Amino acid sequence: MTVSSTTPRPACLAPTMAAGRDFILRGIDGEVVMLNLLRLRETADYSGAPELAPETPISGREAYDRYIAHTRPFLAASGGHLDLVAEGGAFLIGPPDERWDLVMLVRQKDTETFLSFEQDGAYMAGTGHRTAAIEDSRLLPLKVVAPQG
Repeated sequence: MTVSSTTPRPACLAPTMAAGRDFILRGIDGEVVMLNLLRLRETADYSGAPELAPETPISGREAYDRYIAHTRPFLAASGGHLDLVAEGGAFLIGPPDERWDLVMLVRQKDTETFLSFEQDGAYMAGTGHRTAAIEDSRLLPLKVVAPQG
């Protein structure tokens, strides 16, 4: 099936079962870096996590900043690191109608650690900030092939 440029694609907010299986079966040895492309909502939508909603509406960016603040201690405890958070925008090379507001690189020592981190109950309690913030996203696991530095 071909998707025309005028046909809107559904938002991607979480991995599918097939994508999760394929990630595990990929068998990345050693460090894994997650490239995150994030399109944020103008106003955060806390309908899926009303217990986390602030008293007054906030932007998607503010909600995502809350998610990052919540996540950092769990990431550090798992040995992970937030390598980069940067503002995005329109592509220099890419579809002219596509934009990504934030780009992140998150490093974990291995796939197993990443999966354990993602299933931590205390971490999961704050993921409603992420859901409230994001309109659409992409997550690309990267296998490190050259050392840092």
